[in-house]
Amino acid sequence: MRMCNLAPSSSAAESESDLSDLFRHRIEAGELLGRRLKAELELRDLVVVALPRGGIITGLAIARQLGAPLDFLAVRKLGAPWQRELAIGAIAAGGFIYLNQELVERLGVSTVEITRIQRREEIELNRREGIYRRYRPRLNLANKQVLLVDDGIATGATITVAIRAIKASKPKSISVATPVAAIGAVESLHRIADHVYALKTPVALTAIGDFYESFESVSDDEVIAALQSSELSREALVDDK
Repeated sequence: MRMCNLAPSSSAAESESDLSDLFRHRIEAGELLGRRLKAELELRDLVVVALPRGGIITGLAIARQLGAPLDFLAVRKLGAPWQRELAIGAIAAGGFIYLNQELVERLGVSTVEITRIQRREEIELNRREGIYRRYRPRLNLANKQVLLVDDGIATGATITVAIRAIKASKPKSISVATPVAAIGAVESLHRIADHVYALKTPVALTAIGDFYESFESVSDDEVIAALQSSELSREALVDDK
């Protein structure tokens, strides 16, 4: 596998044979990525912000490797009317929205359809935000180095809206980290993020799950358990110091 940061000064590569390996699951992917990131990141004032639900599992593994606190940002993909897996945009907690105008126009998605899709996804976004915030009060990201994590990036829509939302908190920097990301998404994200890190960067990415042996859906209970576990880990680190 390789660590990919398309900024020339920070890229590194390993054998092509490793690139064909599948991650066993989200935890292993996060652990592998976290170990690589130790050599790439300045860990002072670092906060890991993960995207629910799968990104929370990967994000917890990374946060443990880096000894950093874990927060989350609720986001929802806006799927095309006839193909929900195809993201024409995304929304994030706090009222942020991103639309891929080129794709919207190419597919002929009307403003009425976009509004309908957005309202439907806002219901689920608000539900998740309401449940998960009981277990993780929002961390102050001002002047922090934010590491934004998901378990995979296909189009980059949810990460893009997440970056917009986090920028409103005035962090020192925003980097993106993920086990696997389509190379096109990585190139686009480099325009709006300080760094983008990925272990695998395929040219074609049909489904993120294709790069995992196990890619089961993550439940609310699993997210809550991860958030609670991250707080316990953080308290242990403080006690050790």
